[in-house]
Amino acid sequence: MRKRPTSADVATEAGVSRTTVSFVLNGRTDVKIPDETRRRVLRAAETIGYHPHAPARQLAGGRSHILALVLRQTPEQIASDAVLAETLRGLAAAARTRGYRVMVEPLATDGPHASYAGLLRSQHADGLVISGPRIDDPQLEALVRDGFPIVLQGARRDLDVTSIDIDNVAGARGAVEHLLALGHRRIACITNAPLVYTAAQERLDGYRAALAGAGMTEDPALIATGDFDAPSGHAAMVELLATTDFDAVFVASDVVALGAISALRDAGRRIPDDVSVVGFDDIPLAVYFDPPLTTVRLPAFELGQAAGQALLERIADQTAPTRTLLPTELIVRASTAPARST
Repeated sequence: MRKRPTSADVATEAGVSRTTVSFVLNGRTDVKIPDETRRRVLRAAETIGYHPHAPARQLAGGRSHILALVLRQTPEQIASDAVLAETLRGLAAAARTRGYRVMVEPLATDGPHASYAGLLRSQHADGLVISGPRIDDPQLEALVRDGFPIVLQGARRDLDVTSIDIDNVAGARGAVEHLLALGHRRIACITNAPLVYTAAQERLDGYRAALAGAGMTEDPALIATGDFDAPSGHAAMVELLATTDFDAVFVASDVVALGAISALRDAGRRIPDDVSVVGFDDIPLAVYFDPPLTTVRLPAFELGQAAGQALLERIADQTAPTRTLLPTELIVRASTAPARST
């Protein structure tokens, strides 16, 4: 039977003392260790296949060495989230630099089982990244008030909490300005989610800002609500087609846009000949839509990585920026074209 590697073997492989190995693998933040030394120890442990005993490690360091990613969506909605994989990859990459692992906690958006505060209060996780924060979330408010390490992927500007986000307003505004530049004047909007989600409200704000900048009056009949998935986009588009006329639509999620496009086709509307469509997220499948989807690209990996780095800084009681905004980019493809009147 092969002998199980020990911390002494890690020390020999890395060329450091066993004390240094202990500090690094137990995540001690009260001891100054150069980043290069920390990486060398982690590489050595991986090379020889050393795995610290988790309960003993938690007792020694007082930490679980787990970062929890809390997703404020149902499991069904998460399954259709085509951006999540890259975000999670970025978060895991940041976590590994300090010997942490990532736990994913999917939650129903409401109801008795929508609790995540216990992850911190019972020390199952050392910190939380909360993706898709809601404005009606008393758990979040209580955890922030009590000083727990939390980073939002999104924004709650009424709370003093670290936020890593994209500029939703600017991205949405750029998408709608692209449609305006093509001569479209009846531009509908389908949100990515209900407006209790801060990102949904911000993307709607960007739509409104573009119209206002063009001197146009907002028509409430042109706005419908999506709910993360393609069926909600289909239902929202059916609602719009039944109540109003438009020659373009901004859909604040590519997945929701997939359902909206299906409803347009069911109604005999051609894209982009009759209706131009712009999405948001630039999921990997967007380029394979029929026609390929004009959309707003967001840096999913970088969002996850930045959130992980900020959370590790919070856990270590280091200063983290209160709000970081990453840029978006409009990717123009074949789903948009000049308005026929022009």
